[in-house]
Amino acid sequence: MSTESGHSAFLQAVQRRRSYYNITAASPIPDAAIQDIVKTALTCCPSAFNAQSARAVLLLGDEHLALWQIVKDTLQKIVPADRFGRTEQKLATFAAGYGSILFFEDQQKHRSLQEKYPSYSDNVTPWSLQASGMLQFIVWTALEEAGFGASLQHYNPLIDAAVRQRWGLPEHWMLLSQMPFGVPSAQPGDKQIDPLDHRFKVFPA
Repeated sequence: MSTESGHSAFLQAVQRRRSYYNITAASPIPDAAIQDIVKTALTCCPSAFNAQSARAVLLLGDEHLALWQIVKDTLQKIVPADRFGRTEQKLATFAAGYGSILFFEDQQKHRSLQEKYPSYSDNVTPWSLQASGMLQFIVWTALEEAGFGASLQHYNPLIDAAVRQRWGLPEHWMLLSQMPFGVPSAQPGDKQIDPLDHRFKVFPA
């Protein structure tokens, strides 16, 4: 159903989704509802050959804090001491949130598809990344519709081993991204959008 703006409720939700870096450890919905968002996204997101190779881990409370401690400990070993203060402040904004979602791809499932469809072997990984991108976008938009703010971070592969060890995850789950979320404490700035005249074409004109 379209609204007065001419956009459907779905497209309005897409427009509202932004990267929030100032978040708090509050939640407008029960934890069970957060779980339902991730489960629904996993269930409904399309994937090539219906592979369903996406995996997700929801971290709340102390487990959420443990993730960002892992990131901090990992980066402290490689970031020069005189620059680490800024890094530490950035990580603190993620840790200040209510939770985090980890997104993975099952490499074992990929290998199975490559063996089953050898003529598409080179495309399995690109297609799976496209599917994962859709999954992450669905979750991100749904979280914002629920009243959260979120952002997408990529500290993999630096933290992969520590993450697998902490939560007992399979070796064949490849970490792709981390999504900290919480109730926003500040709004993002204006987003610059490039003109569409060189990004979009219609035929016949």
